[in-house]
Amino acid sequence: MSRLRGVAGRDPRAGFKPDGRDCRASVPQGLLKAARKSGQLNLSGRNLSEVPQCVWRINVDIPEEANQNLSFSATERWWEQTDLTKLIISNNKLQSLTDDLRLLPALTVLDIHDNQLTSLPSAIGELENLQKLNVSHNKLKTLPEEIAKLRNLKGLYLQHNELTYISEGFEQLSNLEDLDLSNNRLATVPASFSSLSSLVRLNLSSNQLKNLPAEISRMKRLKHLDCNSNLLETIPPELAGMESLELLYLWRNKLRFLPEFPSCRLLKELHVGENQIEMLRAEHLKHLNSILVLDLRDNKLKSVPDEITLLQSLERLDLSNNDISSLPYSLGNLHLKFLALEGNPLRTIRREIINKGTQEVLKYLRSKIKDDGPSQSDSITETAMTLPSESRVNVHAIVTLKILDYSDKQTTLIPDEVFDAVKSNIVTSINFSKNQLCEIPKRIIELKEMVSDVNLSFNKLSFISLELCMLHKLTFLDLRNNFLNSLPEEMESLIRLQVINLSFNRFKILPEVLYRILTLETVLISNNQIGSVDPEKMKTMENLTTLDLQNNDLLHIPPELGNCVNLRTLLLDGNPFRVPRAAVLMKGTAAILEYLRDRIPT
Repeated sequence: MSRLRGVAGRDPRAGFKPDGRDCRASVPQGLLKAARKSGQLNLSGRNLSEVPQCVWRINVDIPEEANQNLSFSATERWWEQTDLTKLIISNNKLQSLTDDLRLLPALTVLDIHDNQLTSLPSAIGELENLQKLNVSHNKLKTLPEEIAKLRNLKGLYLQHNELTYISEGFEQLSNLEDLDLSNNRLATVPASFSSLSSLVRLNLSSNQLKNLPAEISRMKRLKHLDCNSNLLETIPPELAGMESLELLYLWRNKLRFLPEFPSCRLLKELHVGENQIEMLRAEHLKHLNSILVLDLRDNKLKSVPDEITLLQSLERLDLSNNDISSLPYSLGNLHLKFLALEGNPLRTIRREIINKGTQEVLKYLRSKIKDDGPSQSDSITETAMTLPSESRVNVHAIVTLKILDYSDKQTTLIPDEVFDAVKSNIVTSINFSKNQLCEIPKRIIELKEMVSDVNLSFNKLSFISLELCMLHKLTFLDLRNNFLNSLPEEMESLIRLQVINLSFNRFKILPEVLYRILTLETVLISNNQIGSVDPEKMKTMENLTTLDLQNNDLLHIPPELGNCVNLRTLLLDGNPFRVPRAAVLMKGTAAILEYLRDRIPT
C-alpha cells in the first residue's frame, strides 16, 4: 500500500507525532524496519508496560532512516513498505491498550496473551480485517460491545481471564470458527450463541456452568465441544442431534447419567470421566458407531453391558476407578489398544493379568468365551525343567514366517535346539517373550546379520548383554515388563532401531543412550519411575514421533519440551506434575506442545 499520504497530506488519524527517542529504548529500529518489509512485528517477552507509540504509528510516520536522509535502495523505498498485518505483544506487563490501536487497520492477527489487561479499547472494533485475536491469560472482566464488529474474525481466544458474562451482540461474529472461553467465571452461556453458525470448536471448560442452552444444538458445523470442569448436572437432549460433533468433553462435572446420541454418527471421542454416572445401558452405546475413545473413569458404574461390543471402532476404553466387579467376556472381541481397569473391585480377572496390559486382558476374556473353565494362560503345565526336542521348535514358523518363536514357555533358558533349528534359514524376528529369562541368550548373536525384530518382553531381565547391542539390523525391540533400570551405552550402535518398548520396568531416568539413537521413532517407557527428561537432548531426536511417559514420577514438565515439534503423540497421564493440567492433556499432543511453548522463558 502506498505511503505517499505520510508526506503530502498527513493522515487524519495520525495526530501528534511523538518523539522517537522513547521508542528506540524499547523497540530496536531494526525490528521496525524488518516489520515494514514483512508486515509482522513480534515484541513478546520484552517487559513492556505499555505499547510504544512508534508501534501504533508504524504505518503513518515517516521512518527515522528517511528523516536522517539515509539512502534507500530500490527494494527499501519506505513509502512502498507493507502494512502491519500481524502484531504479537504477548508475555509483557501491559495493563491497558490505547485507542491508537485504530492506526493499524490492516491487522489480521493480534496476539496479546499473558499480560495484565483488565479491558480492551472500544477502538478494537475498527480492526475490520482482524481474523485472529488472542487475549488469553489476562485479567479481563468484560468485553467491549465493539468486538461484535469484527465480522472477519475466525479465532477468538479469551481463556484464563475473569469474565463473568458474555456481552450482547457476540453472536454477530458470523465467521468465527474457534472460540475459547475456558478458565473464566461464566455461569451461563447465552442462547444467542446458536447464531455462531461457522463455529467448529468451542471451549467452555473450567467455568461455573450449571446448564447448557438447548439452542447450542443449532451449531451445525461444531465438531469439538469442551465443557470439562463445570457444574453440569444434565445435558440438553437436543445435543444428541448435533450431526457434526466429533469430540465431546464433559469431564469433571456432576452428571448422573450418560446422554444418548442418536444423531452423533461422527462422534469419535466421548470424555465423561469424574462424574457421578451409575449406569451404562445399551441405548447409551448403540448409536456410537464411530467412537474411538470412551473415557468413563472415576464414576460409579457397577457393570458394563454386553452391548459394549457394538462399538467396533473403539480403540481406548477407560473404566478405571468405578465399582465394576465383572466384565462381559465379549469385551475381548473388541480391537482395543488401551483398556484401563485399575481401581475396580474386579473378582473375575486376576490382578496379575490386569498388570500385564490390555492385550493380555483381552486374550483372557476371549479365552473365557470359548471355555468357561480355566483360561489357556492359567493352565500352562510346562516347567523350566522341560527341555524340548527339535520337533517342539516351531520349524514351520522359521521356514515360512521367518520367525524364531519360543515364547510363553516359562523357561529360564532358551535351549540350544531352538537355535540349531534355524539351520540355513533366514530369520528376521525373534520372540522369546513370556518366559523366566534372567539374561539374553548369548547365541542370539548368531542371527545378527538378519534379525530386525526382537521381543523379550515379560521376562526377568535386569541387564542388557552386549550380544543384543551387536544386532545391527534391529529396528524393533520389545523389553517391556522386565526388571531393567539402565541400558548399556553400547546400544548406540543400533543405528537402525526405530521402536523400543521399555514400559513396566524400573527406570528412574530416561536412559542417556536413547538420546543418541537418532533413528528412533517411537519410545514407549510408561509405568516406570522416571523423574525427569532432557528436552534439549530430545530435540536432537528429529525422527521421534511417539513418546509415552505415562505413569511415571515426573513432577515437572520442562516447557522446552514444546520445541520437540516432530512429536505426534506425547502421553503424560498418570504423573504427579500439576501443570499442564488434565484439561490440557486431554486436548492431545498439539495442544500440549503449544501450551509448553507458550511458557518458555524469554
